[in-house]
Amino acid sequence: MAGSTFGSMFRITTWGESHGQGIGAVIDGCPAGLELNEEAIQVFLDRRRPGQTRYTTQRNEADTVKILSGVFEGRTTGTPISLAVMNTNQISKDYSEIAGYYRPGHADYTYDTKYGFRDYRGGGRSSGRETIGRVAAGAIASSILKELGINVCAYTKSIGNITIDYAKCNKDNIFKSPFYMPDMEASAAAETLMQEKIKELNSVGGVIECIISGVPAGVGEPVFDKLDANLGKAVLSIGAVKGIEFGSGFLAAEKTGIENNDPFLYAADGKVTKLSNHAGGILGGISDGSEIVFRAAVKPTASIAMNQRTINKAGENIDIKIKGRHDPVIVPRAVVVVEAMAAITLVDMLFVSMTSKMDSIIKFFQKEQGD
Repeated sequence: MAGSTFGSMFRITTWGESHGQGIGAVIDGCPAGLELNEEAIQVFLDRRRPGQTRYTTQRNEADTVKILSGVFEGRTTGTPISLAVMNTNQISKDYSEIAGYYRPGHADYTYDTKYGFRDYRGGGRSSGRETIGRVAAGAIASSILKELGINVCAYTKSIGNITIDYAKCNKDNIFKSPFYMPDMEASAAAETLMQEKIKELNSVGGVIECIISGVPAGVGEPVFDKLDANLGKAVLSIGAVKGIEFGSGFLAAEKTGIENNDPFLYAADGKVTKLSNHAGGILGGISDGSEIVFRAAVKPTASIAMNQRTINKAGENIDIKIKGRHDPVIVPRAVVVVEAMAAITLVDMLFVSMTSKMDSIIKFFQKEQGD
């Protein structure tokens, strides 16, 4: 299977299946000397861990990470970092029925069509559990960004038709809300909505917003490797994400040029700033020094226990009710996945940007020789 590797200079490869022995990632290109331990990675994995609220799957997994290589005495060695999380609570018999039919909204049909074979246990490689490797790698990327004064913050903007009110938002509320919403009133309303959908055996989707602060101007490669293009690929590679927008996004199509342009000005300290940020912090595929803002649309969970129509391998039209343990809403556990993919992309593009100017290369090597 191709397509399991992402990045250029900071490169990750994820591996494993939902009901296999385990899930993990290999990270290549991490500089030597970064402080790293399993506890730091576990903090991120705990944010996507199942079974923490009634609004997530009740699959009981600790998702404990093990560092297998690339770290010695608490610091990275510059060699490939291998991370593993063993599966301990898979119940494969819950999925025995789906071997013969294709679940609506899932990758069952497309995987069978492409490979002529599929791991039907929980979706195999197409399962949301694949994101464990991404989150573990994202924890390392976030540690690198922290050293550079860059912060990535993702949260839930909406669940179904319930949307946060920015006037009522507080960043501290994100980890208090079961949905990672910064507006606790919206979070309470989302709980009511979810209780209704759980009774109906149905599911809902939502929108995740991500704000990245501290990124200097000049990060991103023109044409095919634009910063927003690579962020788009990274986020859209998350299985449940069906759309992404930056800044004003699709609303920009309704504006005039004078409304959508972001006027530049010099601040009192002489730094370049903007009066607005409709561009979402990226111009021409390159960061402009302001906050990078994007939103990702997450579809409703496809696995629902309501009656649905589909087809089987025998060529018949059938009705099904999906069994097993599934999230009634994917959004809360996807927040940290979006954050991780944004961090991985940024680190990769920052490393590439280091070679953009001869001045930077000369300055680096002169400093090294001086040391």
